[in-house]
Amino acid sequence: MPTNSCMWIEENRKVNPLTMSRREMLRWTGGGLGWIATRDLLQREALAAKASDAFDHAPKAKAVIQIFCPGGMSQVDTFDYKPELAKRAGQPFDPDGKLQFFASKPGNCQPSFWPFEQHGESGLWMSNLFPNLARQVDDLAFIYSMHSKTALHGPACFMMNTGFTLPGFPSMGSWVTYGLGSETEELPAFVVLPDPRGLPPGGIINWGAGFLPAVHQATTLDSRTDRQPISDLFPPQEFRGVTRESDRAGLEFLRQLNEQHLAERSGNSDLEARMAAYELAARLQLSAPEVTDTSDETEATSQLYGLSDKDTGPFGRQCLLARRLVERGVRFVQLYCGAENTTAKEIRPNWDSHEDVVRDHGYWGRVLDTGASALLDDLRQRGLLDETLVICTTEFGRQPAGQGNRASGRDHNAGAFTAWLAGGGIRGGVGYGATDELGFAAVEHPTYCYDLHATALYLLGIDHTKLTFYHNGIERRLTDVHGHIIREIIN
Repeated sequence: MPTNSCMWIEENRKVNPLTMSRREMLRWTGGGLGWIATRDLLQREALAAKASDAFDHAPKAKAVIQIFCPGGMSQVDTFDYKPELAKRAGQPFDPDGKLQFFASKPGNCQPSFWPFEQHGESGLWMSNLFPNLARQVDDLAFIYSMHSKTALHGPACFMMNTGFTLPGFPSMGSWVTYGLGSETEELPAFVVLPDPRGLPPGGIINWGAGFLPAVHQATTLDSRTDRQPISDLFPPQEFRGVTRESDRAGLEFLRQLNEQHLAERSGNSDLEARMAAYELAARLQLSAPEVTDTSDETEATSQLYGLSDKDTGPFGRQCLLARRLVERGVRFVQLYCGAENTTAKEIRPNWDSHEDVVRDHGYWGRVLDTGASALLDDLRQRGLLDETLVICTTEFGRQPAGQGNRASGRDHNAGAFTAWLAGGGIRGGVGYGATDELGFAAVEHPTYCYDLHATALYLLGIDHTKLTFYHNGIERRLTDVHGHIIREIIN
């Protein structure tokens, strides 16, 4: 490549690849390849410099797997044991009639629909909805005092994923890859596995890059066995004449045209991201089928994840793919246990149990219990749990009073819910914070998503106050102007 790359760009600005001579083509493409390499190295150096500014300690985790349960998981039916709620069963939750829940007036106190028991050496309480996760309790750290600023599904999902209730802000996965980059060139740094039933409330904005460079947005993988993992990555089956080999010359020529186009539009983040995405797509034609082909897994692994069960199988496969992704160097994997909040057919398509907690949480509890416990077991057996931070959360909780004519449902509750974490530097068998005696509101160490995000970044070696991006006159960050590290749950 010429010594002065800017001069090379200027000289070749008006080159037309369709009319150039063979000698000119070789010179032009050779320079183009050098420019690609130089641009890639400069981007890596800039990324390393940026990340080093935010580092102030050794990381405890290399990767993150985040399980998100849209719809609003009930804390009082799962992890937050409230014996006083059981004592007041059937009594009016709001005798004075002054409260208004999200979509209903408070009914009578409704204790957990499942019995609670203590488990492990830690003696932490968990409902019988999660028999497999109960075996893992000494590896889990619970945050009982989570709360949100909203009880609306979309904004609450945005807040938990991005730190803001409004759309358009970068997700935690995007911030993490912005700060740390990728460990692999063959797979994206940030991958999302939506529920096969569909997208969550708020859709793909939940994992968008917002105002960060577009290259940090997530790649969405379809986890279904009868679908291509990435839409439009491969030609339709009826195009028999198109092969990877026959495509190579055309793709190479297209790349050269794209490079010339970019040289005339320097600083265009969206254009650079699209080009990087196309280049990655070519590599993904080999790596994506490999990572999603689970035929090399043992029968014992298949049974562990419940893959043959029609209910647990889809989410079990998502969890298995999450393990395979981090095993191959993917930095951040997010998987959704539930889809959009629509009315029930047989069950609600997520945890939004307004009408029937036993029906909906009973289904989704078994799904989450099978997949998440298998994921923790599998990571541990492979020596990956210590370096992989696993987070399980939802957007808000549910009310301790019954909803509906039969009092068999629960309304939204932004005032209290529970999240749990494991692996990646987490101290297992501990609980942090507390709700009131009925599980209605966080009262001890009230915790927003900012604190959870700050803690996750700390475990990855990042100071959340220093990982910033200048946008519209403000140094933005994942935790806004908030957040503290929850040191009580860190080893």
